[in-house]
Amino acid sequence: MKKIILFVISLLYINSYAQKKQLWAKSFINKKAPELVVEKWLSNVPTTKDKFILIDFWATWCGPCVRGIPEMNNFQKEFSEDLVVIGISKESRSKVKRFKKAKIEYFSAIDTKGTTSDKLKIKGIPHCIIINPKGIVVWEGWPQLKGYELTSEVIQKLISDYKS
Repeated sequence: MKKIILFVISLLYINSYAQKKQLWAKSFINKKAPELVVEKWLSNVPTTKDKFILIDFWATWCGPCVRGIPEMNNFQKEFSEDLVVIGISKESRSKVKRFKKAKIEYFSAIDTKGTTSDKLKIKGIPHCIIINPKGIVVWEGWPQLKGYELTSEVIQKLISDYKS
């Protein structure tokens, strides 16, 4: 009986904790991701078949976005067999090409019309979503939000849970 009570309390705690996560976009968690539309690829076009896709909506003027680039680079390297990282900016091609504060080592595109970000109703950046190989959003949010950070451990768990 004690185990059941502890289990129920744990679920209630986890549920209340999960509901406190602030999101500056419409939630698509556990829903089909909108179609990825970009205006122009600044890198090669990634092969996404059978892979997780991490999309980072960012801008060159956004401090937290720029600070997150090395971590996105690391995610691309660490999980290259299972994950494709894509950065999408609403800025012009020339603006992103002139950007020198950090080197982007993952796939990159622009969408000045904000087609995909508008479908997600993104109101603040950086904003990331992770889409599993079946096209379902399995993680979303500000990747540096205290208590809800996007980490290697989070990504590894998403991949492991999917494979099992």
